Amino acid sequence: MCGIVGYIGDRDAQDVVLKGLQRLEYRGYDSSGIAVYGNGTGLQLARAVGKLHHLAEQLATAPLHGQLGVGHTRWATHGAVTETNAHPHRDQSGTIVVVQNGIVENYQELRERLIADGHIFHSQTDTEVIAHLVGVAYARTQSLEQAVQQTISELHGGNAIVVFSINEPDRLIAARLGNAGGVVIGMGIDEVFIASDMPAVLDYTHHLLFLEDGELAVLTRNAVQIRNRAGALIKREPTTIAWDAERAARGDFPHYMLKEIHEQPQTLLDVLRGRVDGAAGTITLDELTLDTATLQHIDRIYTVACGTAWHAALLAKFMIERLARVRVDVDYGSEFRYRQPILDQRTLVLTITQSGETVDTLAAMEEARTHGIPSVAIVNVIGSQAARLADGGAIYLHAGPEIGVASTKCFTSMLVAAYLLGLKLGQVRGVLSADAVREHGQALSALPHQAAQVLAQTDAPIRALAARYHAATSMLYLGRNVSYPIALEGALKLKEISYIHAEGYPAGEMKHGPVALIDEHLPVVCIAPHDGVYEKMLSNIEQVHARNGKVIAIVSEGDTQVAAEPDHIISVPRTSDLLSPVLTVIPLQLLSYHMAVLRGCDVDQPRNLAKSVTVE
Repeated sequence: MCGIVGYIGDRDAQDVVLKGLQRLEYRGYDSSGIAVYGNGTGLQLARAVGKLHHLAEQLATAPLHGQLGVGHTRWATHGAVTETNAHPHRDQSGTIVVVQNGIVENYQELRERLIADGHIFHSQTDTEVIAHLVGVAYARTQSLEQAVQQTISELHGGNAIVVFSINEPDRLIAARLGNAGGVVIGMGIDEVFIASDMPAVLDYTHHLLFLEDGELAVLTRNAVQIRNRAGALIKREPTTIAWDAERAARGDFPHYMLKEIHEQPQTLLDVLRGRVDGAAGTITLDELTLDTATLQHIDRIYTVACGTAWHAALLAKFMIERLARVRVDVDYGSEFRYRQPILDQRTLVLTITQSGETVDTLAAMEEARTHGIPSVAIVNVIGSQAARLADGGAIYLHAGPEIGVASTKCFTSMLVAAYLLGLKLGQVRGVLSADAVREHGQALSALPHQAAQVLAQTDAPIRALAARYHAATSMLYLGRNVSYPIALEGALKLKEISYIHAEGYPAGEMKHGPVALIDEHLPVVCIAPHDGVYEKMLSNIEQVHARNGKVIAIVSEGDTQVAAEPDHIISVPRTSDLLSPVLTVIPLQLLSYHMAVLRGCDVDQPRNLAKSVTVE
């Protein structure tokens, strides 16, 4: 969840680390800190509570000088949000510096042992325990690498750590345990960078290495040496990443979220590019490594995800079952392995994750691997842990960096990727003919232009709706069939960034409880595209209207039947039933955004949330 940045080279470490932390602030913003070492200046630390600008202001008046440094932006787990609990932390001698992303599950036991041995702790964090353990091992071995290796053997849980010692100022040590956070190493010329996520290093290099579970890396200015748990050297070539750091910049938009909403015509085009051959009526997913026989043999798919991606997983169920006639079950990543799912040789696990580092989703993939079951990942971040664990292949979204904590562009790209997988499965299983695939491909190809239409046509009316309803204390979102997951997603977006209570509900279940909430004060968003359950939705809209609820209807262009009932109508272009969620969700993204802005909320960094949930 937290963000880590480290640097060794000839540049000013403070500037590199601070800029990297600014790229990673979406991972946590309870506090931040930096440690820098320089010949002649020694070890210098600065820490601040709150968002990163507080640390930046402190450094502007009292800069740190040196060419070796680490920094951290915190999402609090152990210990309150205080400067004392902010990273980096030091050992008993004050010579070893540690930053961590993750959780040490046995930290209390380790802490009590260290206190019994005379150690004094200054924070309530589990990370300070790591620093003290490294210090003890260093006193014994006089080798930072060996000290870190011995320390991580004592830690339980998933975490990523970066360590340096003023006694060995020519190196950084990084280690990764479990699936609790990415470790990205950027290879420059006579300089090396390290971070929790790629945006922090892309300003300097596109040549990246990724640490796996149980690996330790020694970073010097011109070399990176990686070892596994057994201490054996691992040879790994850097991956070249095509992402441009400027693509992650906000540009002229006031917030990343608004920028990313408006990027959707392009990101929809990118996720489709090269994958749909309309003339031949074929779908190409070169990333899939499962052969045709295996795909034909599958009779059950578990789709596993968290948060917004879970809503995409629900829609993947609709898509794959209808297009390929394969049974699909949908699970939360945090629950999947604990319910002892039935996994056999005809099962596939499909995980959906933007970052590829969500710990609960990764645990589900590990569960599949333990049972010898193949997994496929729909993921945005190239080289992420999910992409590497997916032995059946990773279907990349190619959406570029998504910085806003509330996912928007990646959600719609996930839907298209799931649709493509459904078409591919339907094709190889003989369910869909070339003509049918060609027809679906045409509908897919129209989506980028249609998304642009939605953005152009709905922004003004959505702003007006936000102005009217931003003071609401609660909202209800209703949808049926494929629009039900969009009701869930719309409600989640509103909760995430505006802090308004909202509930998504299947419209057919409204009469079994939620109807009691409806009165003249409750705005009710009804998602009613012209699909197979359209007439059912009309009945639900009438029921809301009869109870004086304020109806906001999302409908298909040209709709005349629904016009008499709602207080407000937002129209989107017509498309196929299964693809309508890609378009109906965009007005709901905009509605959440504009309401949050009017309420004075921090849109890109909503309270208590972080972009990648890398702790359980």
